[in-house]
Amino acid sequence: MGCQCTFVFKSVRSSPCPPVQVSNMTGRRALKAVLIDLSGTLHVEDAAVPGAQDALKRLRQASVAVKFVTNTTKESKRHLLERLHRLNFDLQEKEIFTSLSAARSLLEQKQHRPLLLVEDSALEDFAGIETSEPNAVVIGLAPDHFNYQTLNEAFRMILDGAPLIAIHKARYYKRKDGLALGPGPFVTGLEYAADCKATVVGKPEKAFFTQDARDDVGGAQNAGMLGILVRTGKYREGDEKKINPSPHLTCDSFPEAVEHILKNLL
Repeated sequence: MGCQCTFVFKSVRSSPCPPVQVSNMTGRRALKAVLIDLSGTLHVEDAAVPGAQDALKRLRQASVAVKFVTNTTKESKRHLLERLHRLNFDLQEKEIFTSLSAARSLLEQKQHRPLLLVEDSALEDFAGIETSEPNAVVIGLAPDHFNYQTLNEAFRMILDGAPLIAIHKARYYKRKDGLALGPGPFVTGLEYAADCKATVVGKPEKAFFTQDARDDVGGAQNAGMLGILVRTGKYREGDEKKINPSPHLTCDSFPEAVEHILKNLL
């Protein structure tokens, strides 16, 4: 007996599913769960990847659990779900696990009072968290807050002993107008300036899966899953060669990945 999940994710750059039991008695892995990335895999902002809705419906008809994991920090889970429903994707809030959720769990566990460097549209996922007299720095994707004054405030807090918590460290992400800097360069800048190491709670951290495609596939496969890379979202030619361990498979799109799963992994 062993464990097996498949994670379908976009390009480089607690529990969505429980440990999955498989049997090799027939020489074929019995896949029990599929974790699906969202931005860049099912959609790019307000545009769905062609055929993704029908592919998801086909996958749901199979005898496999389907969950969704995302590093998106620019909007709350509620706003993300509304966006996906507008694009005619059939999924429920309880099926989505976000890096914002992971960050909130850590703050509650450690009883930190954070300086939240996230977009205003993501703040509702931290409702109820005490933020007065902050003693920790939490940084996600926050273009409106990545200015000298705010980053310098974070820098000084870290020098005074506040932990630096990165919701994730993606190098860049895909917008409809092209690639854009992710939070990773800003987190790395604070690490360098303050001579510290951030705690990362989103992909590619193993804990994210068990409770940039390098971020996605590396984390998934290091957590014992099969990783399938899709050439949509922020994919760039040759990304699959930068990933260690290498993807189980590289597909042109999510529908092609689903076709492979249905034919070869179930």
